[in-house]
Amino acid sequence: MTRLSRAATHVVFDMDGVLLDTERLYTEATQQIVGRFGRTYDWSLKSHMIGRPAMDSARFLVERLELPLTPEAYLAERAVLLETLMPAAAAMPGARELVEGLAARGVPMALATSSARPLFHLKITRHRGWFAHFRVVVTGDDPRIARGKPAPDIYLLAARELGAEPAACVAVEDAPAGVEAARAAGMQVIAVPDPNLEGRERVESATLVVSSLRELVPADLGL
Repeated sequence: MTRLSRAATHVVFDMDGVLLDTERLYTEATQQIVGRFGRTYDWSLKSHMIGRPAMDSARFLVERLELPLTPEAYLAERAVLLETLMPAAAAMPGARELVEGLAARGVPMALATSSARPLFHLKITRHRGWFAHFRVVVTGDDPRIARGKPAPDIYLLAARELGAEPAACVAVEDAPAGVEAARAAGMQVIAVPDPNLEGRERVESATLVVSSLRELVPADLGL
């Protein structure tokens, strides 16, 4: 039985924290940086940054922790750390199985990630086989995206590239900013929030909230 309010025909996935377990790696890299200044990076900060464009998050972090760094310097330092950490990213529970199950049914899928394309390629180092099922990959550095999440731009572009109306798509997100972006695009949204996310009510505008992709099968999406 369909668990969405209406059956979907296309699926658009976020990547970090949805398909790949990268969020802990971001946390590790950021803590290495802020720890030098006696600061702590925890979910009280991360819950406001997750899913947003890198520069927006960097500005928030630098201001909130009063770091003696510019946002640009923080991102440059973090980039060096991520080059080492991200190729080891593991799949989130149930992610590969859901993607492959949808692919077996011929469901058109897109990826809509705030990551820049070079970082995207680092993250999928161990997962190129099942990531090949995505017909469309839209990354945050695409020049056609004027505004990052929570604006709907990246989801509208993903739908357009799939040749689908946004209302025919369901987005799969973990972050409040991503849920807001997909909803603003006119999509149904399945939220898979991190259990550590503070203020989980911020994803309650999603059509469906689950604790893991293991809970989903294609039939739940009407597919």
